[in-house]
Amino acid sequence: MHTPSVSRLSALRSDVFAGVVVFLVALPLCLGIATASGVEPFAGLVSGIVGGLVVALLSGSHLSVSGPAAGLVVIVVSAIASLGSFSAFLAAVLIAGALQIGFGLLRAGRLASFVPVAVIKGMLASIGIMLIVKQLPLGVGLVSGADANAAHAATLPTPFGDISLVSTLLAVVSVVLLFAWETPRAKRYAIVRMLPGPLAAVTLGIGATLALEMFAPAVALPVEHRVSLVSLDSFAALASAISMPDFTQLVDADVWRVALTLAVVASLETLLSLEAVEQIDPRRRRASPDRELKAQGVGNIVAAVLGGLPLTSVIVRSSANVHAGAQTRMSAVIHGALLLASVFALTAVLNLIPLACLAAILIHTGYKLAKPALFAAMAREGVDRFVPFAATIAGVLATDLLIGIGIGIATSALLAMRANLSRTFTLTRHDDHFLLVLRKDATFLSKPMLVHCLAQIPDNATVLIDAERADFIDRDIRDTLDAFVMEAPRRQITVERLRWPEPAAQEGRALLPSLRATG
Repeated sequence: MHTPSVSRLSALRSDVFAGVVVFLVALPLCLGIATASGVEPFAGLVSGIVGGLVVALLSGSHLSVSGPAAGLVVIVVSAIASLGSFSAFLAAVLIAGALQIGFGLLRAGRLASFVPVAVIKGMLASIGIMLIVKQLPLGVGLVSGADANAAHAATLPTPFGDISLVSTLLAVVSVVLLFAWETPRAKRYAIVRMLPGPLAAVTLGIGATLALEMFAPAVALPVEHRVSLVSLDSFAALASAISMPDFTQLVDADVWRVALTLAVVASLETLLSLEAVEQIDPRRRRASPDRELKAQGVGNIVAAVLGGLPLTSVIVRSSANVHAGAQTRMSAVIHGALLLASVFALTAVLNLIPLACLAAILIHTGYKLAKPALFAAMAREGVDRFVPFAATIAGVLATDLLIGIGIGIATSALLAMRANLSRTFTLTRHDDHFLLVLRKDATFLSKPMLVHCLAQIPDNATVLIDAERADFIDRDIRDTLDAFVMEAPRRQITVERLRWPEPAAQEGRALLPSLRATG
């Protein structure tokens, strides 16, 4: 009789523990993504809070966790630069959220399955490459001007500016730590299994900051090289920290272009993450992709109004949630509540985190998205997979994410078209008898191949045309064959058609595929 309540209590315990684990993973990532995006750290925390307290309650997924995504950093940086202000960018996030709600209402969630896997992998790999490239200057503490003077005792002059030796050392050690943290040998230790790698890197950075300030203040990291989170000791301070969208920019075409890019890429990343979470969920629970898009849209609207970064469902935090034993969406809600509490209670501690450690976390994330093994694996899968993969990467790096994805999809479509058109017709010969077989659906695109086959048939021949395997024959193909048949008597060619579908029957088969399949 008491089983349901005991089960709910057990699930709540699991969710509380998982929520704490996800919070520890999300905290450094929210700060790092905000810093990499060139905005205040508070903006990253806002997105994490909204992802936990808004999206999790609206989503149909039990284990997915939402927040600021490393995959959107590149879009954010370029968008803010092109639009000229963060408030204009927030207007684009607001529109992107509305577009995502529209995607959900139109049931567009299933459309993501039409995007080739090679293109998706190329998109993620290009994001990884750009993350690494853009975080390297921050990782080595590249400074100039007043910052260089502030850290003069621990800098190395280069043609690009002064490099902070302390930041470089911290970044290198943090990257090594993050890679070592994921090795099977390290997983044998309980502390490694319990403490997320990003939190370990951040803890190392805080310890280094405190140690240098105490024992070697001359080489200690200046405040410019650390997180600078505003202390929120009152509601007035909270209100001043919140940035509002510039609503006058809602009619700007450039803002809409950024919004469309955000909506498409964020929706793709969300749906991919949702699919991945369903695969690792021990209970294999499925969630509606359309409901998820609507939840993400509402979350992005709220995040924009509160001055947060755009958010998506994110696989790193979601997988941490699953592996920590989460049972329901309450774990994501708890992680959001803890992020909210940290804004008020942990500001002093968070401001000790070196930016180099956050850069190291994103460099490590970028490597996992664009690891050399991925390129080797795609190359082994053949030209039809590797070419769209490489075209997507080249397109993204040369232009932007949306155009790059379009280039990848177009390349995949061309290769698929080539494969479908190859050997649509086969012509075999025995003495003066020829067999012309339609091996698949014949469209106008395969007309040159048909003309080539017919040109090989000499006068005085006997031709059998077999269309048994063709469910559809384009009118252009019919006209070409009809012209050949009309010309045949003059050339003393005998033509027979085997199982040749009539146009009316063919249309019926196209309109009623279920009847054809069961007939």
